[in-house]
Amino acid sequence: MSSTAPLRNRLPYVAPRVAQAALERARLTVVPRRRTRAPRVPFVTFVSVILLGGVVGLLMFNTSMQQASFRETALRNQATDLGAQQEALEMDIQALNDPAHVAAAAERLGMVMPTTGAGVIHLGSDKISGDPQPATGADRLPLQPPGPKRPAELDPPPVKVKPTTDGVPATVQ
Repeated sequence: MSSTAPLRNRLPYVAPRVAQAALERARLTVVPRRRTRAPRVPFVTFVSVILLGGVVGLLMFNTSMQQASFRETALRNQATDLGAQQEALEMDIQALNDPAHVAAAAERLGMVMPTTGAGVIHLGSDKISGDPQPATGADRLPLQPPGPKRPAELDPPPVKVKPTTDGVPATVQ
């Protein structure tokens, strides 16, 4: 303990001297100022090129976005037209697959529905059972049933008009 006591007693006197020496070493000397101006032309040119590049880039971006918008509109219209065309084709297919249309086309080709008994072919023995008869045009079944007859009140006898020489038509029943 006796060895630390003298340091404590000397410490308050040592610190100001060390601080004084550090302060003297840290003092700066005044350096004469040189007034040199950095050239402004390269900086202004650099900033101008950056701004011009940005403006041109924005214009090109805007132009490409507008072209993309026009292309999108054209593709949207084309998709709408193709959708309508597909729907029309599907309706045509449904009309062609209609049983009445198929029956009318078969009748135009000379096909008739058989009204007589049909035979059955046995595939294992290649024999025909039953009494098959060929269908003829006389056996044809009507595709469309005939409509109802009109009542006599809706079908009056025709009125005949006979021209005369004086220009006044004369009606004859």
